[in-house]
Amino acid sequence: MSAPSSFQASRIMPLQDVTDERDEPFGTGMEQLDRILGEGLVPGAALLIGGEPGIGKSTLLLQVAGAVSSSGKQVLYLSGEETLAQLKGRAERLGALCPKLTAVSTSRLDDVLPALEGDSPPDLIIVDSVQTLTSLRADGLPGSVSQVRAVATELIEACKRGGITLLLVGHVTKDGQLAGPKMLEHMVDTVISLEGDRRQMYRMLRVFKNRFGPNQELLVFEMAQQGMCIVDDPSTYFLGARDPALSGTAVVMAVDGQRPFAVEVQALVSRSYLAIPRRTGLGFDVNRLHLLLAVLEKRLRLNFGQVDIYAKVGGGMRLQDPGMDLALVAAVLSSFYDIPLPERSVFWGEVDLNGQVRPVAGQDVRHSQALRLGYKPVFHPGGNGNGGLDTILSLQEALFRRS
Repeated sequence: MSAPSSFQASRIMPLQDVTDERDEPFGTGMEQLDRILGEGLVPGAALLIGGEPGIGKSTLLLQVAGAVSSSGKQVLYLSGEETLAQLKGRAERLGALCPKLTAVSTSRLDDVLPALEGDSPPDLIIVDSVQTLTSLRADGLPGSVSQVRAVATELIEACKRGGITLLLVGHVTKDGQLAGPKMLEHMVDTVISLEGDRRQMYRMLRVFKNRFGPNQELLVFEMAQQGMCIVDDPSTYFLGARDPALSGTAVVMAVDGQRPFAVEVQALVSRSYLAIPRRTGLGFDVNRLHLLLAVLEKRLRLNFGQVDIYAKVGGGMRLQDPGMDLALVAAVLSSFYDIPLPERSVFWGEVDLNGQVRPVAGQDVRHSQALRLGYKPVFHPGGNGNGGLDTILSLQEALFRRS
């Protein structure tokens, strides 16, 4: 494979005279994954995927390796964590074995560099993981800042010279951040995170940085016996077997990246026997719950001093969408009055400290998705008389006139 022309010359020239002679991108074997990456896998590009241990990074990448090699591309899977026998056993289970899928188990970068610079380099190399490799040109133990920087630099430079697509697996810290130097995220073209609860069946793939496509994209996977399966329409995937006849539950039309989906927000208000009532939130920042409860007490003149309040996002989902405020308020009021919300109602909107309901990003996308899924009534910001709300007082009047 000939090196791209951009690496054959290092002279200054007008940008408009530069010719783009890069090879065409190739697919991952998953159409939806190609879409969120922008162009599939671009030759010479470097992608970094992070996630907690056991979340499914190696499984997903081995599926990609099998699909790419089945299409006729040469793939090299470098593992510093598993033996070749372990890799083969997992590849057999996933149906990813192919003559063009090669593998090596090593923690020495110098064992692999000659294969990247030889006469027949691979089209795709997967490094699992960058923290397990060591370079002779750097000091320190595997995973140290100096080693991670050196290993990543040498791999990226070698792959760009040979037009090889590089997929790097990165470990994360206990805070969920990618371990190693922050410079690692700057060096690569795309940064991906695989998230989820290992006790749940779903995984979410988020794109945080992408030089070849849109950022903040989201893809939902479901763990199955044959590996990671893409959820084609996650719009109602997180609702599960929901019973709308119960009080304390509300549906929020959330937006993560560019994708809208319905998620259940649950609340339980019960009598407290403690000197200081409990406030617990799961699946979102609990400080959001504290703020909203203070707003409800002040603006609706409610007394929560004698009750415990628990709230969570259903399905194990974690939301950071400010649009969930209105649904959380509706769920708390529903449990407080013990009155179920309308069966097909849906909510979104940010609640400020004055009790005003403010618009959030993706208003049109949320509304069109809610109508497509048949939700009615739709409660959202804007006093247009069609489910539009200006304040939480108008929400209380619309839903709980009987109380």
